[in-house]
Amino acid sequence: MLPKFYIEYLKTYLPSSEFLTLQILVWLLQVHRQVRIERLASSFPYPIKCESRRKKIQRFLMLPRLSLPLLWFPLIKKIISTQYKKGDKLIITIDRTQWKNNNISMASVIWKKRALPIYWLLLSKKGSSNFYEQVATIRPVLKLLKDYKLVVIGDREYRSTAFALWLTKKKIYLILRLNKSTKIKPRYKKYQSLDSLDIKPGDKVLYPKVLVTEEKRQDRFNVVVYWKRKYNNKQLPSPWYLLTNLENKDEVIKIFASRGGIEAMFRDCKSGGYNLEGSQANAQRLTNLILIIAIAYTANCLVGLKIRNTGHQEYINRLKLEGKNRPRHSYFWTGLYGTTWVLSMDICWEWVEKLMLTSLNKLPFYQKGLTAMKRIQSIV
Repeated sequence: MLPKFYIEYLKTYLPSSEFLTLQILVWLLQVHRQVRIERLASSFPYPIKCESRRKKIQRFLMLPRLSLPLLWFPLIKKIISTQYKKGDKLIITIDRTQWKNNNISMASVIWKKRALPIYWLLLSKKGSSNFYEQVATIRPVLKLLKDYKLVVIGDREYRSTAFALWLTKKKIYLILRLNKSTKIKPRYKKYQSLDSLDIKPGDKVLYPKVLVTEEKRQDRFNVVVYWKRKYNNKQLPSPWYLLTNLENKDEVIKIFASRGGIEAMFRDCKSGGYNLEGSQANAQRLTNLILIIAIAYTANCLVGLKIRNTGHQEYINRLKLEGKNRPRHSYFWTGLYGTTWVLSMDICWEWVEKLMLTSLNKLPFYQKGLTAMKRIQSIV
């Protein structure tokens, strides 16, 4: 269910009863893909009344030990250390998502076209985050990952020069997407709006050391403008306008393009995977439900990577989309489906054995599949 180092760490941090409860909740999340407390309580395999199970889960989600800095930070730092060496460049993406009435600001690390959650805040309002909320979201991450070279990327909500300047003073690289109406001033020229620039599909242009907006700030940044050329009869409606303190325009474009990883992660956590948007928990319980999702999500990603490395992923899911070279499913889905397949076999083994006996001519194929299953069982 969980990688060995997850279990070793969680065992040392949580008392036995809390560790076991957490394991069961992660297992339920993997199987049922549902984080509503009512649904978790109905499936929680504990011999007490349903209402008592619901209250037990609610009390668990209010525990002070389920703290992001105390419980999650050491674990996510260990996860990152298994994937990257100290001094490596990490892409940190900051974004906000609305899950029904819950407004969440989150910082994540980009990993293999997905994002792994690091820190999140529930905002006590609707709509966009402000400068102080953005700093509150990213500051703990910068401190946690100080041994790496960090590049912070953000969409147009994070375009303020104040946020860019704050990151620059922290000696952090940044790429923030600007609105097309933003004005820039190259040296010895007048201010002009970005959408007035002569940019055509396929263009990549670097405007070095420009003033951004007509505020009285004198801090200069680089601006990269990129309009992806038409591909498969699809054309982006407008260019990317990227504020940065990096100087290589190709590097800037490549890094910012990885931002789609956090959108994919949000889909996985919403209706695409764990149905977080169905939760009606209060703020603290919701924060800790996201923590349980983060544990399950990262575990699935790592398990999916190991399954791919065994070469047995064809037993878990279809390998490729028709007409596409990329895999049909991400590491997350490979890990999630792999775990579900193994659990289903454990529960249904007697039926499966009888089913195989009805087609003895296919026994060599079944033996290969059982060998693959044993290999996958050793991973999950």
